[in-house]
Amino acid sequence: MKIIIDADSCPRPARDLVLRRACKLSIRIIFAANRLIPSEYAINGQIVHAEMVICPAIDNSADDKIVELAQPGDLVITRDVPLAKRLIEKDVFVIDDRGRIFTQDNINEMLSLRNFKVGLAENGLEIERIAGYGKKELKLFADSFDRVLTRCRAVMKS
Repeated sequence: MKIIIDADSCPRPARDLVLRRACKLSIRIIFAANRLIPSEYAINGQIVHAEMVICPAIDNSADDKIVELAQPGDLVITRDVPLAKRLIEKDVFVIDDRGRIFTQDNINEMLSLRNFKVGLAENGLEIERIAGYGKKELKLFADSFDRVLTRCRAVMKS
């Protein structure tokens, strides 16, 4: 099992939390992005590293690399709904940095809502903006991350 983070858009507090938990459990972490993202952190005096995969700066290159790297039972953190759909089709666990858990049961509705909002924005209509990332958002993410990580580890043991 490994954890892959769509690191271009994932806030640093979420990345830090994932690194701390993964380090404790000896889980491999991969950051995928179109640019260098800090992937080395000092946690409790110990240097923790994530693997960094830098993808070409072309449309969907990071998404394609994440899909290529992900295997059934892995966990991916992304807020990209079309990417989440591709991953769910591969039996990969997917959550976003605000704690939303993407599943077979909800991905089509989430994708439809996302496409509707994109259509509004393309036609010049104001859409709801994502609020800043603070303690509340990090707590929601941490709770969902722990639940999904527990499920991932249970699947890997069976």
